[in-house]
Amino acid sequence: MLDYAALHALAAVVREGSFERAARALNVTPSAVSQRVKLLEERTGGALLVRGQPCVATEAGLQLCRHVERVGMLEHELREALPALGMGSGEAHERVTVRVAVNADSLATWFMAGAAAFAAQAPEALLDLTADDQDHTAERLRSGAVLAAVTALAQPVTGCNSEALGTVHYVAAASPGFVERHFAKGVGARTLASAPSLVFDRKDRLQARWVRRICHRNVETPRHWIPSPNAFVEAACAGMGWGMHPASMVADAIREGTLVELVSDSTLPVPLYWQQARAAPRLLAQLGAAVRVAARSGPHALA
Repeated sequence: MLDYAALHALAAVVREGSFERAARALNVTPSAVSQRVKLLEERTGGALLVRGQPCVATEAGLQLCRHVERVGMLEHELREALPALGMGSGEAHERVTVRVAVNADSLATWFMAGAAAFAAQAPEALLDLTADDQDHTAERLRSGAVLAAVTALAQPVTGCNSEALGTVHYVAAASPGFVERHFAKGVGARTLASAPSLVFDRKDRLQARWVRRICHRNVETPRHWIPSPNAFVEAACAGMGWGMHPASMVADAIREGTLVELVSDSTLPVPLYWQQARAAPRLLAQLGAAVRVAARSGPHALA
């Protein structure tokens, strides 16, 4: 029989990153949390945490965290179906945390409408959102670090379903002054090799993919690293460099002339998919439904 108090302690340490914060979240002492995790490790015969700043789960720890999260979702369903089970106990039910990986551009545009709708529908649930490149969010799903993901991967991760959400169209754009300074002689391999580009992080390959489409070969460009979608747009408007922007995010700037396309009609389409575990608890299915509605409606709807 599993010790669920110990499992909740382990999950809290992984979620909060330290024994002290986990203790505050569980309203117990840090020594109680430490003892529960230690007993669980003794029972499983191996380390479940890598102690550090922050504490992170081992592979075995992740498996147990996934289990306790699923149990929490199933208990949430059971309380909804049989509300009398929770009456008279005098205990507050622990909130269910749902971990999801989402690419930063989706977070900055359409995704939060779905997250807010889900939070309103399921007040007992909390979202733990992790931002990662759309080409890498599936890795977090595959490792068990999250239960669902917005990803560019169409092929379902083992044990998951994959459903198309729509397509983000990225446009290569810069300020008029930047274009005049760097691309007066046209956009090609020579000018792109000297004009500073804007790149979100080390996983971001959108600029490289667009350059390869335009030049039919790889071209190394000077880079500014700007890991914020909003700051990314501000940097482009300020003339720091050119970058790939979600078309819906810069539509007003292009219409007003604050930004201009480097090459007309050269958008880069990136299809996105929602992946989550098969036979998922209803709470996770509810989140998926809210995400799908958000992806297909509103000013940032996917094409």
